[in-house]
Amino acid sequence: MTRTTRTGMKARGGPLAVAGALGAASLALVAVPAYAKGDVDVTAPHTAHVGETFTVTAHGDDDAVRYLRMCLQQRGGGDAWRQVACGAVVASGTEARAAAHVKDARRGPVEFRAVMYGLTNPSDHHPVRWRMSDPVTVHVR
Repeated sequence: MTRTTRTGMKARGGPLAVAGALGAASLALVAVPAYAKGDVDVTAPHTAHVGETFTVTAHGDDDAVRYLRMCLQQRGGGDAWRQVACGAVVASGTEARAAAHVKDARRGPVEFRAVMYGLTNPSDHHPVRWRMSDPVTVHVR
């Protein structure tokens, strides 16, 4: 039996079709894999004076790896990224942290970024770059 609704579409099956569609949709939601959650943040002042020491900090976590290590990298004047500080290795579920006290001797913008490394054990000699923050710029005057 076929009936026509007010919109002009033909509907077949009625409530049974609706129940089947809802069941299929709920199975599709269950089949979606869970994604790991994590983030990396870096904090630095907007400006600094030449020769003045300022602090750059980073923190973050991720539940997809067993051990984490946070490092801070710096670049300025068109140079390549270089590592300036690393924090301690921490177990997953604990926030990894790093801090650097920086004194720049030349004027211009200096960029910093946080890099989180994933390790398989606390003494892993081959860490994998896991996450990176966006660069933060400090204007040295």
